[in-house]
Formats: sequence, C-alpha cells, structure tokens
Amino acid sequence: MFPQRLDAPQAYAIALAMMEGVNRHYQRFRATSQAAKTRFEQADWIGQQRAQSERIAFYDQRVHECVQQLNTEFNAGSLPMVVWQQVKLHYIGLMVGHLQPELAETFFNSVTTKILHRTHFQNDFIFVRPAVSTEYLEAPGEPAFRAFYPSNLDALVPTLHSVIGHFQLQARFESLSRDITLLAARIRQRLQGLSLRANFQIQVLSSLFFRNKGAYVVGKIITGYTEIALAIPILHASNGRGLVLHAVLLDEEDLHGLFSFARAYFLVDMAVPSAYVQFLHGLMPRKPRSEIYSALGLAKQGKTLFYRDLLHHLRHSTDKFRIAPGIQGLVMLVFDLPSFPYVFKLIKDKFPAPKEITREEVQAKYRLVKQHDRVGRMADTMEYSMVALPMDRFSPELLQALQAQAAQHIDISDRDGDGQLEVIIDHLYIERRLLPLNMFLKECMDAGLDNPGPRAALERAVLEYGNAIKDLVAANIFPGDMLWKNFGVTRGGKVVFYDYDEIEYLTACNFRVVPAPRNEEEEMRSEIWWRVGPGDVFPETFASFLLAHPAVRDVFMRYHADLLTPEFWKAHQARIAQGHLHDVFPYDRSRRLLPDVVH
Repeated sequence: MFPQRLDAPQAYAIALAMMEGVNRHYQRFRATSQAAKTRFEQADWIGQQRAQSERIAFYDQRVHECVQQLNTEFNAGSLPMVVWQQVKLHYIGLMVGHLQPELAETFFNSVTTKILHRTHFQNDFIFVRPAVSTEYLEAPGEPAFRAFYPSNLDALVPTLHSVIGHFQLQARFESLSRDITLLAARIRQRLQGLSLRANFQIQVLSSLFFRNKGAYVVGKIITGYTEIALAIPILHASNGRGLVLHAVLLDEEDLHGLFSFARAYFLVDMAVPSAYVQFLHGLMPRKPRSEIYSALGLAKQGKTLFYRDLLHHLRHSTDKFRIAPGIQGLVMLVFDLPSFPYVFKLIKDKFPAPKEITREEVQAKYRLVKQHDRVGRMADTMEYSMVALPMDRFSPELLQALQAQAAQHIDISDRDGDGQLEVIIDHLYIERRLLPLNMFLKECMDAGLDNPGPRAALERAVLEYGNAIKDLVAANIFPGDMLWKNFGVTRGGKVVFYDYDEIEYLTACNFRVVPAPRNEEEEMRSEIWWRVGPGDVFPETFASFLLAHPAVRDVFMRYHADLLTPEFWKAHQARIAQGHLHDVFPYDRSRRLLPDVVH
C-alpha cells in the first residue's frame, strides 16, 4: 500500500540523489557515444573497441556510487519501509518530463535492491511495471528520425546525397557519387513491382550506429503500404583514400544479422532511447525490445525488460522447467522452459576431472565475452543474481539435478510468506536458446544423407562451424573446447559458440606440432605420450574428436583443413601482434556495393 502522506523529510532528498545518479550515468553514456563519431572519422579502431568495452561498466559504477552516497548520507539500509514508499512516489514525480524514464526506473530498482533485503523486493518499493509511459516521447530539437522525400525514383540520387550529408561526417569519401549511384541502383531493384505512392519517403534514425570499424545509417523506405528496412554500412577504404558506402541491407533478416545477440553493442547517441527502440522494433517486430535495448548498449534495461517478459510468460503458461536437451557439460547445469526461447545456466558446485577451473575463473570467462567483440559468433549472456522462480514449475528431474549438483547456490523457500515455494538461484546466466550443433548434425544424418536436403544442410552447418572458428580467431579468441555440442545453430542457420569455460585469447596459446614418436612403444600408445605445457594446443589432434563421420570429414577437409595446422593459428597470432584488426562483416557478401575496397 502507498502512504497517504509524504511527510518523511529525507524521502525527497533520497529520490533526488537517485535521479542525479541516473542522469550522471546517461550523460557519460551519451558522451562516449558522441565521441564514437570522432573515433570513426580518425580511424581509431583500438579506441573504439576500448570505448565499447569500458562503457559496459558505467552502469554498475554509477549504481555503486549512489548506494554508497545513500548509505553514508541517509543510513539508507536502516530506514523503515514507509520511507522507501515515499521515496518511490517522489521519484515518480521527478520522472515527469524525463527523457529516459524507463532507464530511471531501472536505476531506481538497481539501487534499491542493493540496499533493501530481498524479501522486500515488492511493487511497493521497486518498479515491477513501468510507471511512466514512453509513448511519443521526443526531445526538443532532437527528433529521433528524419524523413527525406524523393519525388520519384529518378530523384533517389540527390535524396541519398542528402541522407548521407545529414550526418556531417568530417572525413572525405573516396567517391561518394559513385557509391550513391550504386546504392540507388540497388534500391530501385528492390522497389521493382511496387507502386510509388504520395507517401514515398526514406526515414533514417538521426544518429549513426558505430561498432568496431563501421558506421551504419539505419532507417526504412516507405512507399504505399510497404515498409522496407534499410541499413547502409560506411567504412574506411583499405587503400586509405577515404570513406565508402560498402553495402546496403534491405530486408528484415539482414537487420536481424546486424543487431544480432551474438554481436558487440552499438555506440549510438540517443536523447530518447525508447524512440529508437520503437523505430527499430517496427523494422524487426520479431526481435524482443529487451534485445534491442541491449544492442544499443543499454544492457541493464534489456535485462529489466527480459525479466518482465519472463514473469509475464510464466503467468500465461503451464509447462515446466526441464534439463535442457543435449549433452550436459561438466561446468554448467543448463535448463530451459520449452515454451520460452532461452536457456538458463548456473555454475555447478564441483567440476569433475578433467576440468581444472574455479568458479571465479568461469565467471571471469563470461565477463571476457561480455566485454569482447563477439563478431556474430558468441551468444550474449544476461547475468542475474537472486532469481526467484516458482518451484511448482520445475520438473522433478530438474529439481533433483539442482539439489545434487548446485545445492550451494540455490535456496527453496516461501519468500513472500504466501505459501508458494520458490527456487531462488543466487547466480544465473541466461542466453538465447540455440539448437546444439551435434543434435543438428544428427538430425541431418538420421534424415539420410542420400537425400539432397539433409546433405546440403549438413554441409552448410560444417562450413559454418569452421567459419565461426575463423571469425573468433579474427577477434583474438580461441574457443578452447571445440566440440560440436558447444556450438549452436540459429534460426537463420548461423553457427554460434556458447560454452565459455575454456575460452582463451588466441595470443595466450602456444600452437604446436605433435612430436614424432621416438620409438615403437610411443607410437603404439593410445594416450598422448608427449609433454604438454600450459597453453599448449595441438591443432592436428582436433580431427580425432571432430571428424569421425565420413560426410563431416569430407566437408571439413574441403573447406577448413587449415584449422588442423599450427601455421594457420600462428599466422593470426602474428597479425594480431602487429596491431591489425581483421574485418568480420555482419552481412553477406552479396549485399556489398564495393566488394574489394575493404579487407
């Protein structure tokens, strides 16, 4: 129940301190995003990647500062609950007219839940649902998107010049007229068969999207009743002669690839992030808003929306959490809800041999992935603490597994005193559910490789597996455990890595050739007989656990035999040591306007 009076003298001061905390956070967030434009213009790729990584910690830093301030100035942890109810009401008043109210609510929740005991995480004290609408929210003088109006197809070229000119990039183009002519031709081709109505327009979000070595114009083309997604990657030409429009993306699937959960977050300057999310959700209606917020660098807001979606789904479903299908790992216990497209992973209490890793080291591996460029090949993870789920939604097999393998990190209790038991997990990772690659390959084999469809699917999957490893290598990542079961297949057929407990920087590995046996006894041994030092990797041994099936071996050796040689890995180590960042494009080669100007 809300208080009838606002008479606690410190309540308003606490609310104001929390609002100042979220404002400091977003000011710094925007400053980093704004500086991305200068870094792109100056081709400061190391600085761009560093900013992407460092920005991830901004939110937790501001929350920590605010918690310290409230405890020091107000002894916040000892205040009665009636005061916190009043704090929330004052805070709602401060959100009136705020341009990022959803972020302010999440910040309030983050601070409050670090101060209050978890038994008080109720709607009276935190924002379980939004209290302030973000509909039609706009910043004065900073529209979220701008519209450009070509009168007909012949006017596309000057209109596209206006679109690109709007962003005022302070770096010359190699040949902007050439690029826009090619771009206009692709757009005309896409519009073939569509009637141009009076509403023919191109809408583009007002800020560029920066990631790694690229800047992206994102928008849509509207004509009649048709809306077509549009994204234009802008890159630096490898010859140093200026910027180029490298490609054009003109459908929803291309946008899904660009905003994939397996890629690093964008740097984009947004006065009103909800307006950007609304626009992007219109282009990708199948992508949850939580993932869009995360893709824009607002991962905490993404987590908030995801958890609300999960609670909503639990209220409207009846199936049970189960042990996830597939081969269970030695480090993580993985479960899912069949009707919900995510998996839940918690670290086991103990790791059997041959694993030699600690819980803290596993957590460090997941932080590495969060902060690194995932190049479309490593699934993003959402990390939660003290997650409470209704016990009656757990299958008996899963409950038994939790109590046997992770008892130190779960608690079963009636948290709210309403007679409903909950399973409370102290530390949980949540990822998009993918079909494990080993299961995908088995399905192809079971369907019969004499059939063209299953054989083609298997060949594509094995080709994609090797491409995934090579993309990871390009980003200075060695997967460690390269078994098929540690990779998954997305709905679009892309192969993504998702098991991180053995991941390493490529440059930390020592790639070696297997020594020749010195005598017959060594030659006949079934186990390895040579000395293996820390970080030693023997690529030729990969074949023994990857290529048992002839059809798999045939495809792998045709496209990726170089992965079995130390020379491949060492060459990439040398490239990285020289400071060269390899390009991994988030779109297919067929989308390129200029295939050969960037490498």
